[in-house]
Amino acid sequence: MSALVRSPVGPLCAAARAVIPSIRRGKYFSSGNEPAENPVTPMLRHLMYKIKSTGPITVAEYMKEVLTNPAKGYYVYRDMLGEKGDFITSPEISQIFGELLGIWFISEWMATGKSIAFQLVELGPGKGTLVGDILRVFSQLGSVLKNCDISIHLVEVSQKLSEIQALTLTEEKVPLERNAGSPVYMKGVTKSGIPISWYRDLQDVPKGYSFYLAHEFFDVLPVHKFQKTPQGWREVFIDVDPQVSDKLRFVLAPCATPAAAFIQHDETRDHVEVSPDAGVIIQELSQRIALTGGAALIADYGHDGTKTDTLRGFCGHKLHDVLIAPGTADLTADVDFSYLRRMAQGKVASLGPIKQQTFLKNMGIDVRLKVLLDKSDEPSMRQQLLHGYDMLMNPEKMGERFNFFALLPHQRLHGGRHQMNACQSKPSAFPVAGFSELAWQ
Repeated sequence: MSALVRSPVGPLCAAARAVIPSIRRGKYFSSGNEPAENPVTPMLRHLMYKIKSTGPITVAEYMKEVLTNPAKGYYVYRDMLGEKGDFITSPEISQIFGELLGIWFISEWMATGKSIAFQLVELGPGKGTLVGDILRVFSQLGSVLKNCDISIHLVEVSQKLSEIQALTLTEEKVPLERNAGSPVYMKGVTKSGIPISWYRDLQDVPKGYSFYLAHEFFDVLPVHKFQKTPQGWREVFIDVDPQVSDKLRFVLAPCATPAAAFIQHDETRDHVEVSPDAGVIIQELSQRIALTGGAALIADYGHDGTKTDTLRGFCGHKLHDVLIAPGTADLTADVDFSYLRRMAQGKVASLGPIKQQTFLKNMGIDVRLKVLLDKSDEPSMRQQLLHGYDMLMNPEKMGERFNFFALLPHQRLHGGRHQMNACQSKPSAFPVAGFSELAWQ
């Protein structure tokens, strides 16, 4: 810990008028590789004005501003995905990933009584590649789903990405309905004729029997960071560095802050990250699933309450210091699945987290790869399939870095009768695909 430094302009609490200790980079705050220069971005100017006006801000507020500020946010107007972007996701790596998730939803639909309708809701759908691969599976298994009324609902805050999603999924064969002031800000029809709608918030998605998908969604939700000190838990804030022009730094709050209430009384780690936003979304999902059925499948970087400092930045597929040139790089923190489980508050059952390698193997990725390889005569395509498989399954790559986690109604795992739609048959305690080997009824 460095020497104590200046008092903030805006008090954090009664004691904050005194001093705030600055935090040196070291055991914690491994925010990436610092570039030689610190360009003054519009977001940095905005944040410095904000901090100088009202005092140091929480890491959660910093992440929210940097990623989703309506005027300057990283996600709002940028296409950050793919080889030319800052990071690449599993759906862009291999079509098999989305296909197997499509099979997972059909498997759950069958195991829970084959309802006459369901909503597929994706949170943060990227370029639409994942839901596109899922819809292809739905089309290929049309004979299974022929009597089911399906609709797609996408929760997306980025105008840029929503336009890319629309082009990917609808090809705009039918003109899109746009209404910027409505909770449903865009509507259309997919290439396969399925209704599709866009929302900015999960709360706006109609309630009903639904399957929810969140792939690399929770890891970008804002986190509060806390460090254990001899005086107790202290929240980490971000302040302007008084010694260096146009530079930000981490500091500690001089007293406990309200967000510290999220820390478990028996917490053994000396540094934790907590996302209240993630907790709110999990509670919403849990209430919906408990009330109307369905399931949620979450896939993300994460841990089960074991890791400490995971906040990092990515720019051009490389680690990037989270405090340098804000607004030009993605910010992410590993998902604490033990926290998500806790936030479900027992309303639903949870499965996982299990490693992506295990989940995909249980879903039959090896069989699907063989089928595609046997059908392909082009060496380049075969190489691409093998490369994608290695990226998804290799423990040193994505195989053990990503985890799968599911929320399901309690009766899904234990069988027995429950309130169902009139046209649903009785569900059974059938094994949940992915978390055990895939099997069909």
